[in-house]
Amino acid sequence: MVADLTSLAIIALLAFLCPLIAQSIPGKPISETVFLLGAGMLAGPHVAGLVTSSDSIALLSDLGLGFLFLLAGYEIDPGNLTGRQGRRGLATWGLTLALAFVAVILWPTFSARHIDGIAVAIALTTTAIGTLPPILQERGVMGTRVGRAVLAYGTWGELCPILAMTLLLSTRAEWLSVLILVAFVAIAVVAAVIPRRARQAGGYVYRLIERNANTNSQMIVRATMVLLVGLTALSAAFDLDIVLGAFAAGFVLRYVLPEGSELLERKVSSMGYGFFIPLFFIVSGAKIDVSAVFDQPLLLVEFIVLLLLVRAAPIYVSLSTDPADRDLPPNSRLTVALYCTTALPLIVAVTAVAVQANAMSQSTASVLVAAGGITVLIMPLLASLTMRTIDAEPAAAVREIAHEPRRVGPILREHYRLQRDRHRRDAARIARAYGLDDSHVASAFSEVRDEDDR
Repeated sequence: MVADLTSLAIIALLAFLCPLIAQSIPGKPISETVFLLGAGMLAGPHVAGLVTSSDSIALLSDLGLGFLFLLAGYEIDPGNLTGRQGRRGLATWGLTLALAFVAVILWPTFSARHIDGIAVAIALTTTAIGTLPPILQERGVMGTRVGRAVLAYGTWGELCPILAMTLLLSTRAEWLSVLILVAFVAIAVVAAVIPRRARQAGGYVYRLIERNANTNSQMIVRATMVLLVGLTALSAAFDLDIVLGAFAAGFVLRYVLPEGSELLERKVSSMGYGFFIPLFFIVSGAKIDVSAVFDQPLLLVEFIVLLLLVRAAPIYVSLSTDPADRDLPPNSRLTVALYCTTALPLIVAVTAVAVQANAMSQSTASVLVAAGGITVLIMPLLASLTMRTIDAEPAAAVREIAHEPRRVGPILREHYRLQRDRHRRDAARIARAYGLDDSHVASAFSEVRDEDDR
């Protein structure tokens, strides 16, 4: 008990310090998640030994994973699944999965016929849609065409791998896995329909929850916890991954509250991002064996390169061939593809399944999780740099410098102003899309200019 509480105290301290460090860097180029993973890795048993793994800490970490996917499921707009772009996102994910299996077949390290290779193939198709919204919001991308495309393609990159984990990584017969999945979905549907009907009818229980949402009873939080813990426990009882139960809980919440609830979002986000989710990332980092990563650097690089080839390339091609998105500039299409190649939570989940089945070593899982953490660092950073760099038309700048080498300074300043003006227009468009007046537009540009100056 003392060891668990000591580990928990250190985790809480790290969770407090990481955002301070992330926010202190000008422009906030590195996601807080990267610092949480790094802090866990350094404090974990493979380095400093300050954070130890135990059943109690593992349970809290699983709750953090549950909160992460609950919020991811809740944030999903059905339009991102059923719209034109969503349908292309699903087709693109199917192509991604086929390419992933081809890559694993050609990759001598894994076997596409066994759980380790199947797990890696699924990991290559994932998008960390639960981690992306805060990053997109910070960078002013949410609400733009690029942001909507990221959500449309990325949503399938979260949902489909969860279903693939359930069906392909099970040791049961395929027909039995399908039957159990159908039974779970049926129960989840019932869990969604009954509260929605109760809400529409204005029943006693619903009115009680609504009246006591902000009292000591905190009924809206308790109802959410019943849903989250109940469906994750059910998925565990059915021998399904708890990620499926948490994701289903988020879908149920969105179905019951299709218009959303600011109160619920604020309370659940406070619980999740205040404690459980950072704990999950720190514990995930603590599982990374640093020596294994250094022993297998080629595996790390290969996995990241394959993510770009298997996940990013098909999304870029899909956007380039879609008549409705073909007018997107190449840098915008590349930005969407890079954001959708950000992958971590599902890599943690899918490698954990393979390790538990004794099909993958913990050292290999450490390398893959480390690679997922690196994507959270480099993919959003590359996406941001790609958008800004290409907006400055560097190829044209090089041609102008080659023609007039004495005007290097003025040419670079001119292209910097070009990028800045385009960024200004983007900031103004986003602000007006949210119904802000001109003073807010000016403020938005002022923030952009300050960030550029830094």
